Amino acid sequence: MSETMKAAIFVEPGKMTVEEVPKAMLEQDDDIVIRVVRTCVCGSDLWFFRGLSGQAAHSQVGHESIGVVEEVGAAVESVKPGDFVVVPFPYSCGKCPVCKAGFESVCPHGGYFSACQAEYLRVPEADGTVVKVPGSPEDYSDEQLASLLTISDVMSTGYHAAVSAEVKPGDTAVVMGDGAVGLCGVIAAKMRGATRVIAMSRHEDRAALAREFGATDIVPERGQEAIDKVLEMTGGYGADAVLECVGSKQSFDTAIGLIRRGGVIGRVGLPHDVEISAEGTFYGNIGIKGGPAPVRHYDLDEGLLDAVLKGEINRVHRRVRPRPYPGRLRGDGPAQGHQGADPVLGSGAQRTVLNNNCAYFRIRKSNVETLKSPQICG
Repeated sequence: MSETMKAAIFVEPGKMTVEEVPKAMLEQDDDIVIRVVRTCVCGSDLWFFRGLSGQAAHSQVGHESIGVVEEVGAAVESVKPGDFVVVPFPYSCGKCPVCKAGFESVCPHGGYFSACQAEYLRVPEADGTVVKVPGSPEDYSDEQLASLLTISDVMSTGYHAAVSAEVKPGDTAVVMGDGAVGLCGVIAAKMRGATRVIAMSRHEDRAALAREFGATDIVPERGQEAIDKVLEMTGGYGADAVLECVGSKQSFDTAIGLIRRGGVIGRVGLPHDVEISAEGTFYGNIGIKGGPAPVRHYDLDEGLLDAVLKGEINRVHRRVRPRPYPGRLRGDGPAQGHQGADPVLGSGAQRTVLNNNCAYFRIRKSNVETLKSPQICG
């Protein structure tokens, strides 16, 4: 058996490649090693790809995957070789008070994956981390596998935004962001009973998907114009709940401006240059909650895995018009949609890049094979 594997490697801003690296292996008794069946590029990966956040040069990347258990450590009890699992982006012990309270994503004994875009992956704290899926990957269509992949991060993160914003039946909810997480936030707001879901989107293709997923209104304006529009739509009061799925200063300031007094903002966008006014939120009785999504809790205890298996979350694989991945790589020209060399994986691979700059792919020993890409993949 080969002692190496193929993995996506971040070289420098604007450049990634596939290299042979040491194969993932067991290190602790509570580890497992999985063979990755599906993985994907997350919107948060674009921060370091564009040079806007730090990432070690020549490092492995990726935090979303589903796969088949290959090896188990001596202390692992919940899974065995051959089991099919979803790997949430955080790993966690599953035993401490934080995990038992349903916040595995901030387990003091856990952490976050950063090497999922590879043929194999070591999963620490396996009993407190993985989500077992019935059957094997061969029992599912590509579309179903795509939807299962979403509950390793993006669908669960959108749901966390809705839970954190305390969306309840009859609410008017605003979703900031029309990328993968925002669109999943639309789905989640509808799942939790919101009767009016306002999607903030200025992209026609994404707005169309938002409507398909349950948005009742689309607001393309930004900044103060967006605030004024939503206030006008809500009789001057603002939204009951805001799902902040971007993390930028403009997005968060807009969320503060259009939440009604006594409302709650659920924040899941990775914050960049965001400042929160203690006085402003105090006098508006505005609640702010959120952070990294406790994926395992939502998949198992809140029913997201069952919803995928029952086909209730089954539209997230739909493909939309490809757009170029940002930047030039290797000097071989701009990467355009599914044409030419894959801009993340290099000239040895092909893939479809979606309007939210993400795709998913199957890594085989010989090459990287393009699959039909799901719209929602992180």
